[in-house]
Amino acid sequence: MAVQKNLRIPMALTGLALLTACASSDPVYSAFHREAGALVDTGSFGNATMNNMQIMNGEKRHTYDLAQRFAGDVMTTVNFAFNSTQLDSGARDTLREQANWIRQFPEVRFRVYGHTDAVGSEGYNKRLGLRRAHAVVNFLATQGISKSRLEAVVSFGETQPLIVTEGRERRNRRTVTEVSGFVGSHPTVLEGRYAEVIYREYINSAVPPSGLTGITGDDFNTES
Repeated sequence: MAVQKNLRIPMALTGLALLTACASSDPVYSAFHREAGALVDTGSFGNATMNNMQIMNGEKRHTYDLAQRFAGDVMTTVNFAFNSTQLDSGARDTLREQANWIRQFPEVRFRVYGHTDAVGSEGYNKRLGLRRAHAVVNFLATQGISKSRLEAVVSFGETQPLIVTEGRERRNRRTVTEVSGFVGSHPTVLEGRYAEVIYREYINSAVPPSGLTGITGDDFNTES
């Protein structure tokens, strides 16, 4: 019985420690030791409203559609040599194509993600991925793209490989350019004309009003 009692004491202490740890990380429990109103906003207040507004005004759906078009029209990925941030000729050609596409849509923002393979420490690869993303942003800027539209430069390091391997893998050493949203201050976007932005070239390819001059209803009458 003495042995069992001795075992119960450490187990009880362990349970108490776990409960204390949970309480310290749970905002409900920790609120007893914080100022009044600390739980009003835990960091996500307003996200639901923002998401609903983006769905209702069409921005979220049109952002997705435009991202799909961008990925279908141009190559969104460029690759790098091992432990390098240098853009080779193939990468520069791809980025020129991206820049040509981006210039057509001054209302749209883009984000560049950097990636590495698994060779090296996680911290080093995080920094290397960021340097690669910066290299892409800097090159796009030389092609006339404002850095203010490349809203974020993000590094995933080695955490999102295309090919799962611990060794060197060129396909994992990459950056990816994606559509991230619309420029909120742009007047066209504020008017909610997202479809006109996305399908601009189709609208421009339509017959201009001057091309309809002299055409009457009889011209469309095929009856004899």
